[in-house]
Amino acid sequence: MSEADRPDPATEVFVAHRNLLFTVAYEMLGSAADAEDVLQETWLRWSGVAFEQVRDPRAYLVRIATRQALGRLRTLSRRKESYVGPWLPEPLLTAPDVAEDVELADSVSMAMLLVLETLGPTERAVYVLREVFDLGYDEIADAVGKSPATIRQIAHRARAHVAARRPREAASPAQTRAVLTAFHRAVETGDMQSLLDVLAPDVVVLSDGGGVRQAVLRPVVGADKVARLLVAGWKKVGALVTFDPVQINGCPALLMRLDGEVDSVVAARIEGGAVSGLYVVRNPEKLSRVEQETALSR
Repeated sequence: MSEADRPDPATEVFVAHRNLLFTVAYEMLGSAADAEDVLQETWLRWSGVAFEQVRDPRAYLVRIATRQALGRLRTLSRRKESYVGPWLPEPLLTAPDVAEDVELADSVSMAMLLVLETLGPTERAVYVLREVFDLGYDEIADAVGKSPATIRQIAHRARAHVAARRPREAASPAQTRAVLTAFHRAVETGDMQSLLDVLAPDVVVLSDGGGVRQAVLRPVVGADKVARLLVAGWKKVGALVTFDPVQINGCPALLMRLDGEVDSVVAARIEGGAVSGLYVVRNPEKLSRVEQETALSR
């Protein structure tokens, strides 16, 4: 590439940090579509900055993206209030390198994103920037418009909140795959006892159809109720269904196809060798990124 064809330095810096900025926005929003909008807004603001006066481009870009994501997070919260049935994060097909980064994989897992949903917008931003991306308190203060002392308090509060709600023990990818394989086999055979063996007594199923696809409109709780729901559902469509093992949000999951077409993603929360949470995303608007890998980075 000749010098004339090379992008300007500001563009090169933005492109170099694009995956990082997308990951920041996605972890704050749980929506790839909204994260892409944040990237666009970040670029528009970045392109108007006097690049030569920016001392730390990475921190500057993260600050812009965080502010844009915070504004969008409040709008997204209002949209969720009128959402039909449970709202689940948008699943992403991810590359093996995401799973290899244990901390990144944990932070973008469906289970963790649902925990982050229980935080307020500012708490979520502070937690993500501090615990996942290891930004300093001064940098985070600049990003969210609060003092470093206040950020320390928010970070402590958010950390305690997440710790009380995250999985009690992190399952390894191998353990998750083994449990999902046993789960898949039990559903296909309709073996109630095998299903009960792989489901935690207090297992919870959340199904997101967005009012477009059929889904349970309230959480289903308890191994017996969940097993009966799964067996009944399989009897209706089993002959037309295939399951492909995939990496979703850095963790093993199942991609369900109905008559050859993508129908849903089944992700799981594994604790103590059993499924404690099942997350079934059927809303077609949320399934556009399950056949082509999305790059994430810290």
